[in-house]
Amino acid sequence: MYDVYANTKKRDLMGSVLKAFALSLCMAVIGMLIGTMVPPVLFMPLMIVEFIMILSAFLLRRKKSVGYGFLFAFTFISGITTYPIIAHYLATSGAKVVLSAFTATLVIFSVMAVIGTRTKKDLSFLSGVLLTALLALVVIGLINIFSPFSSTALFVASIIGTVVFSLYVMYDFNRMKRIEFTEEAVPLLALNLFLDFINLFLDLLRLIGFISRD
Repeated sequence: MYDVYANTKKRDLMGSVLKAFALSLCMAVIGMLIGTMVPPVLFMPLMIVEFIMILSAFLLRRKKSVGYGFLFAFTFISGITTYPIIAHYLATSGAKVVLSAFTATLVIFSVMAVIGTRTKKDLSFLSGVLLTALLALVVIGLINIFSPFSSTALFVASIIGTVVFSLYVMYDFNRMKRIEFTEEAVPLLALNLFLDFINLFLDLLRLIGFISRD
């Protein structure tokens, strides 16, 4: 009886995470629409705010003190800062490339989510490897801002990013299935999924954008 109750409660909590994740995507879309009206001069300050919020979420993750307000504010700002990237690819590569990247993101995210949830293996051993790869990608991104890489280097970085965030989707769903968490942790877990999704989308967008030029 206890196992049935525990399993039902876990399913309900995972359902809450997915609902919060879906709402986060909606907030990001609203942010993108607002982004069409934001003056270009404000994008950099918003990106700095977004970066500070990510650091805050990382530092507060052990306390599970990230609330729904934080989640939706972050995803809204993320939508605004993502708009210029999407606008760039719409102008240079066309809507087909953006749609292809979004479709590929949905497919990969769904497949990796199913694998992470259904596998009987504990994928926690991937934690260190994925974190190291993520930090490396962050460093590469920061260097690229001040000293732009060649197209080939960015193409390789996009491939690596696609692999890393695909694995993160699988890892995060597997972790949700295995750990015990409460309603308080739902916004933070939804934030993790949102970051997986948006970064996977951006890497696929760059990757498909590069391929479409050839």
